[in-house]
Amino acid sequence: MQAAIFRRHGGPEVVEVADVPPPTVAPGHTLIAVRAAALNHLDLWTRRGLPGLDLELPHVGGSDVAGTVAELGDGVEGMAAGTRVLVNPSLWCAACEFCHRGEESLCASYRILGEHLHGGFAQFVSVPARNVLPIPDDLSFVEAAAVPLVYQTAWRGIITRGRLRAGETVLVTGGSGGVSTAAIQIAKLAGARVLGVTAGAEKVRRLEELGADLVIDRLETDFSREVWQATGKRGVDLVFDSVGEAIWPALVRSLARDGRLVVYGATTGPRGQIDIRLTFWKQLKIIGTTMSSRAEFEEVMRLVFARRLRPVIDVVWPLSKAREAHERLEAGAQFGKIILEP
Repeated sequence: MQAAIFRRHGGPEVVEVADVPPPTVAPGHTLIAVRAAALNHLDLWTRRGLPGLDLELPHVGGSDVAGTVAELGDGVEGMAAGTRVLVNPSLWCAACEFCHRGEESLCASYRILGEHLHGGFAQFVSVPARNVLPIPDDLSFVEAAAVPLVYQTAWRGIITRGRLRAGETVLVTGGSGGVSTAAIQIAKLAGARVLGVTAGAEKVRRLEELGADLVIDRLETDFSREVWQATGKRGVDLVFDSVGEAIWPALVRSLARDGRLVVYGATTGPRGQIDIRLTFWKQLKIIGTTMSSRAEFEEVMRLVFARRLRPVIDVVWPLSKAREAHERLEAGAQFGKIILEP
């Protein structure tokens, strides 16, 4: 089958489309004929190489997958070949104490499709049957591929970990990314006032159309000063951030008393500096989050399927343009999700 792979870690130049053996279907698994798969920043980090991540090379990336059921492994019941589905990229052991708690803690051996094992940038992918979710007929494969990772990450970060309440104010950084566009919609649905930070007038316009109450162009102004003025010198209740190192001092300044800084990424670097005095004086909370539990995933998917949340699509390209897709995401040129079709 055709797949977008890399044989060594590096820049976008290591990505190629090649013939690889199709996956086998283990008991309890389902073979998916991929119709669409979406890029995430996780694909960039995996391609570059992450500390402690030991991959079997060549590696097939791609956490977000939508397609049709092609084959059922032994013991799989309750679905039929041809069913239109999306895949939850969160992989659990389903046996450890955390899997049975049903609380905020994730599985002790938690893994992600496309990072720890081969993903969906291919014509076929095999996944645990419990990770397959049928999709409604009015949801296209492109839209379905755009939602799994980013909406579960945004939902857990904003609602579960951030505990955003109606009437509060939230600041979403990296506004044009997939998780951020999901977070803005989720925060508005929760009844919050939403401030966004992005780069460039066109992205400002599109975030305003998405529902953000105020969008700040970081290329034109000091966004923390704008946040301070826009909140009547109070600050925001919640910051939802993936940018990391480059802006952490400004994020801490942007928080109100008892504010929460929820972090789910570090695209500009992992070493965030903060003013400890502000942290204890303003009684701040710094909260880490990633992906979601199964219950959280299914809850936010119900909202997507009901069209109360709508994925934002940047471009739809053939799988043959996988390298260009990596380049576009790495350059920050996208607005929403980049989709590849095998």
